[in-house]
Amino acid sequence: MKDRRFGRTGWTISEIGYGMWGMGEWTGSQDEESSGSLQRAVDLGCNFFDTAWAYGSGHSEKLLGKLLRSNPGKRLYAATKIPPKNLEWPSRREYRLDDCYPPDHIDDYVHRSLKNLAVETIDLIQFHTWEDSWIDDDRWTKKMEELRRQGKIGAVGISINRWEPWNGVRAVRAGVVDAVQVIYNIFDQSPEDELFPACREKDVGVIARVPFDEGTLTGNLTRESRWPEGDWRNTYFVRENLNASVDHVEALKPVIPAGLTMPEAALRFILMNETVSTIIPGMRKPRHVEANIATSDAGALPGALYAELRKHRWDRKPTKWSQ
Repeated sequence: MKDRRFGRTGWTISEIGYGMWGMGEWTGSQDEESSGSLQRAVDLGCNFFDTAWAYGSGHSEKLLGKLLRSNPGKRLYAATKIPPKNLEWPSRREYRLDDCYPPDHIDDYVHRSLKNLAVETIDLIQFHTWEDSWIDDDRWTKKMEELRRQGKIGAVGISINRWEPWNGVRAVRAGVVDAVQVIYNIFDQSPEDELFPACREKDVGVIARVPFDEGTLTGNLTRESRWPEGDWRNTYFVRENLNASVDHVEALKPVIPAGLTMPEAALRFILMNETVSTIIPGMRKPRHVEANIATSDAGALPGALYAELRKHRWDRKPTKWSQ
């Protein structure tokens, strides 16, 4: 496992991190398997784990807390997120700070996450939704400064809304965040336009989320794909999105050479960008952990292949189903 520097925090973190959403509320999750997969990741050199209170109302956080206690001699970084008070994803332009992150709400959920993780300090606390207009209200920054002085939190980050990487540039340039979490993959290359240059300028860590485009870039989706009742993917892969996603991945498949899987190509594509500090694929099974972490040692993609993959940029705009 190769490491990268996490912006101005100076942390040395694994370039393949661990996204824990699927362990909180996706169908098919089993705690015993999840815990085994998490430990396997640690054994293979992963040290950055991203969760959120919203992933099962703290359930995913508790799984991470168990992992931290099981590895007392290893420096593992725990990142979690404060849910918006109105529990609305994504945020909307009209939402004010009081709708989503008033200071007392921030304080409440930081302490909930501290309890779930069973730690004294949360390494990285993130806002689970974001509006750059909130930069104009300094109550949240004052609360974060207070929590940092108290030793409750280390670094502060934002998780940027789907397909809106521009809606975080002000926060980065204002110097009020240490990290951003943003969708970045073969299809979603738009963070390169404005966000990544700002992050380089301000030395802000970048967490690349949704590397497989919610599963599209595994190459396994078909127009007939369905999920059990209650699974979030049913609300995301509505007919309009499912058909378009399958069309785009089918156009991509001929570009992937023999001997290279689509998930490996997806991760190695992201690793080609040095602005990215870590990638957080969701991994519930040990074999997925092993395959994803192995991409760190695989090295750079051939230049010609990388150039071909870049041609598959797919610019999308948020819709009522994109959450």
